[in-house]
This record gives sequence, C-alpha cells and structure tokens, in this order.
Amino acid sequence: MVFAFFLLSCRLIFLSVFIITLSDLECDSINARSCYSKLNKWVIPRLIGHTIVTVLMLILLHWFIFLLNLPIATWDIYRNTQSRTAKVTHERP
Repeated sequence: MVFAFFLLSCRLIFLSVFIITLSDLECDSINARSCYSKLNKWVIPRLIGHTIVTVLMLILLHWFIFLLNLPIATWDIYRNTQSRTAKVTHERP
C-alpha cells in the first residue's frame, strides 16, 4: 500500500513538471529548445519506472494488469531506442 502511494506521488510529480514546463512554453516564458532540454531529462526515469512496475506486476502474478501494461511499456522502449539510434539524413533535390 505504501509502495503504491509512493508510485502515485512520483507520477503526480512527473506530470506536474511536464504541465508546468509546457504551460511556460505556451506563455512564451521559455523557448522551445529550453523546454525540450528540461523535459528530455525526465524521459529515462519515466521509462525505468514504467518498466519496473510492469516487471513487478509479472513477478507478483497480477496477470491482467501486466497484460495491460506490456504493450505500453514495449512501445515506450521501442520509441526511445529508435529515437536514440535514428540518423538524420538530408536529401538534396
């Protein structure tokens, strides 16, 4: 119960940081590059946290919740590994 409350409060903090940073971007308080650099440092901890929760659901035999989280965790891992390995190519007309 305490662990679930801890995870919920961590999720709330992550969402608060994202919302505040995006609202600053919308109000032109910060530029886009600064916004992206602030938000990108939270991507890896979010990915690690979601993966840990998914593995815990597998270990604790919560099959239904595990099956609900598995596609989302797989998509997050795929998206983050593809964005790190993608190479930008510039085509000339």
